[in-house]
Amino acid sequence: MANMNKNDIQDWQEEEALRRFQLITPLLDETLDKAREIQIRNRIAKENGLSERTLRRYENQYHSGGFKNLKPKSRKATFSGGLPENYPELLQEAIQLRREVPSRSVEQIILILEKEGRAAPGVLKRSTLQRHLSDAGYGASKMRMYEEARTTSSKRFCKAHRMMLVQGDIKYGPILKIGNKKVQTYLSSAIDDHSRMILASEFYDNQEEEVVEDTFRKVILKFGAFDACYFDHGSQYIAKQLKLSLSRLSIRIKLAPVRSGRSKGKIEKFHQVVDDFIAEVKADKRIRTLSDLNYYWKIFLEEYYQKKPHAGLREYYKSLGVEVPEPGISPEQEFNRDSRPLSFYDASVVGEAFLHHETRKVDRGGCISFRGQRYETKTSLIGSTVEISYDPASADVITVRYPGIEPFQAKPLQIGPYCEKSKPLPASMTIAEAGTSRFLTALEKQHSESKKKRADAISFGSYRKEENTDV
Repeated sequence: MANMNKNDIQDWQEEEALRRFQLITPLLDETLDKAREIQIRNRIAKENGLSERTLRRYENQYHSGGFKNLKPKSRKATFSGGLPENYPELLQEAIQLRREVPSRSVEQIILILEKEGRAAPGVLKRSTLQRHLSDAGYGASKMRMYEEARTTSSKRFCKAHRMMLVQGDIKYGPILKIGNKKVQTYLSSAIDDHSRMILASEFYDNQEEEVVEDTFRKVILKFGAFDACYFDHGSQYIAKQLKLSLSRLSIRIKLAPVRSGRSKGKIEKFHQVVDDFIAEVKADKRIRTLSDLNYYWKIFLEEYYQKKPHAGLREYYKSLGVEVPEPGISPEQEFNRDSRPLSFYDASVVGEAFLHHETRKVDRGGCISFRGQRYETKTSLIGSTVEISYDPASADVITVRYPGIEPFQAKPLQIGPYCEKSKPLPASMTIAEAGTSRFLTALEKQHSESKKKRADAISFGSYRKEENTDV
């Protein structure tokens, strides 16, 4: 892009790193043998119009420094100078047209843009637009692959060790009557694919993407790193922020085939157990609040589900020809006896990975607006566009970043009880109280001196008259 600012460049770098990470995700599976690895690399290269050498370079960058190493170097422009100034907007329109009808050819997309008056005839070239669509992940081969994935089913699988794969999903919970209002609850859970142990599970009063982020942050803080996670195509699970947060921690995301319930059999089976709990909740008049609901859910999980022998574990070991003790194996037992060690992140690293990032413009009062409140920054930033980062679960404190200035925290401005309800200014911009007006005092002094000069002039004039009379 011809006029990319620093924030645009950072967004582009994040997007490109995420695209590269998703390309090489199938190649990061440690269980792949050499022949299978070569086969997968060839397929990815062919489907995305890349060379195998490029894919190996991405892999080496990732292995040497993780997700951040996949970010491309800063550059002044993404598009060549020969393209129209509104080319970024035209590309976004082209992407939307391809998403609406994946089978649309580049020629058809160009024709539509020309007929709509968005592009002058002959300005858009097929080869150029095709290349940029492919770079953005909307090439024809990529779209065909997606269409194929919609109709294919996944075979039954089970990972060999804990924390190799974590499945996540949301289920409708009971409706609670809080006061005079009925509140629908939602259960967000994460289950270990191998042991079937529930790593995190909690009821919420909404099903926004922040709920899923909170669930997986709790998993990582309590049990450490895992290799990959497995989601359906729900909007919460394909959200950009979740992808970025997990990618920053080098966690891969796999999506289940569309409308293929059996591919998520483990968590679907767990949801049958949740139904048993919900039936008990309906019979218990003590549960009136979300806090009550989660309190008894935690007890139900720890004392019943996690400790109860799991039929799926018996079936798994039976398929391997391994004898299982008569009482069976519970998810908790299987998780704790696994030979694979847990690997933990520093809490600050996890916190940073799950921060949300946005941009705001500093107004004439040195403040920014965020979620209906005003936050004080620095008067030196007036008129500048700054980046803010915040924890969605605790957004009362945000961190402000701007090139050349040390990042600092900003808090909401407080309005006193006797202040007028106009927007307050930072302390550095308010008028200082004064006992007297220095301007009026200066004029008063000048007036006094002028008065004295006039008096002296009159006195000297009288003296000259008297002198002339004597002559």
